[in-house]
Amino acid sequence: MYFYSCSEQARYCGKAAMAASTSHWHSYLGVIVSRERQRLEHFQRAEDILLTLLEGVHAREPRFLVDYARNLEAFEFALCTSEDAVTMEVPLRIDGDGLRVLTCWCRDSPAGHYPGLGTCCLEVPSPGTDLEDWTSAVGVMEQGGGAGCLVPGKVLQHLKELLVSAIVHCQRRFLLQPGDLSAENLQEDAMELSLLIRGGWKTIRFDIVPVVRRRQEPLWLKGRQSDRGFPESSLRKATEEAHFIPASPHCWRSSTHLPLLKLLQAVDSLKGPRLDSLRLLNQLRSQDWGEEGGKGGLTFNHLKMVLLWSTELFPSAEDWQDLEGSIYRLLVILLRCLATRHLPHFLHPEENLFQGESPDLASLYCKVESFARDPRRFLRFHFGLPARTDSWQADPGTRALLQLPDEDGSYWDTAYFDILLSQFQVYRIEDGSRHSAMSQLLSKIRREIPQQS
Repeated sequence: MYFYSCSEQARYCGKAAMAASTSHWHSYLGVIVSRERQRLEHFQRAEDILLTLLEGVHAREPRFLVDYARNLEAFEFALCTSEDAVTMEVPLRIDGDGLRVLTCWCRDSPAGHYPGLGTCCLEVPSPGTDLEDWTSAVGVMEQGGGAGCLVPGKVLQHLKELLVSAIVHCQRRFLLQPGDLSAENLQEDAMELSLLIRGGWKTIRFDIVPVVRRRQEPLWLKGRQSDRGFPESSLRKATEEAHFIPASPHCWRSSTHLPLLKLLQAVDSLKGPRLDSLRLLNQLRSQDWGEEGGKGGLTFNHLKMVLLWSTELFPSAEDWQDLEGSIYRLLVILLRCLATRHLPHFLHPEENLFQGESPDLASLYCKVESFARDPRRFLRFHFGLPARTDSWQADPGTRALLQLPDEDGSYWDTAYFDILLSQFQVYRIEDGSRHSAMSQLLSKIRREIPQQS
């Protein structure tokens, strides 16, 4: 096993990231960005139809509220280049602070949800003002002592019936045009209510979920500097409210969907092409990094998590001066996660978002590192098969670096990722303290791992 030093890396003669000129990066990004305004227009047209339906639901059942502040969902949809579903939370008019959150193990939680993120029951104390109104009309699951829990399956069923009623009403009043909406997915047994709504010529899938909101103490991220790399107080503002959505017919789970979008929006206020990097990598994900049929294990949500980690691990504005360097900040973190099969949740680092994933992460790793080694041949739009990576040979030194075991977490650090940036010849940092930290860590790696040349 052999690792390059900074001076040795400068003389490394393999194909490098610099093979793609600045014009290629920005031309590719320009096409992506040019579509955002149209995507936002499609979203707004579809959103108008959905809000009309939710207003009908609220008119029949005032305990389901209409949240008109949908700027976060619109922001995400315009940013995402793929056709992922839009999650729309419908708040319950309920005193969430009056509920008791009881941890529970939910064996019937559907696959695909992040495991362990706050699966719980929401106990309704007795007596309970407006809480009693919910339990009498929607139903409870009786427990010892006469207390009961708000049952997500019954809340979902109630919301589903109201949505169907609102759709029929809008059709009779000619508020919906033929082809505006498809409710076929409402028949599925899922923890969200899916509607296909036409926005212009594009159809958008909305996953509608009831949500219980309650105040909470802002998250303290263990062993991490608060707001490192983020605007001041952004982490506190993003996590001062807990959101609970259905995990199964009997259990709720904590949702980090909107808190993460709030953090993403905070990143957008920072200087540098951070979000442009996310746009570009997500286009590659949907075009070249998927499996046959355009589907793969890597999702836009995974890439969002990588961007948030890169914002924390590279807090200096010097890291985000140009598009190519910014993209490689995300790439080195993504490659590390793929190589170790471990992507920690940004707000709950103990959770591995790759746990239980079915995709071939080794194949994904090859595709991502192939791009990192020779980006120029990927920076093009095509409508056929993805770019071939089967002829590409992995660099053993980089692969060894990426697969280093990390029981104490010492490699989830800026110095480690600086070494990886050096491997890809995109380390252009003048900070002497970072050079020193990188050299010290590289010396430690060489001492601990036998050298092979």
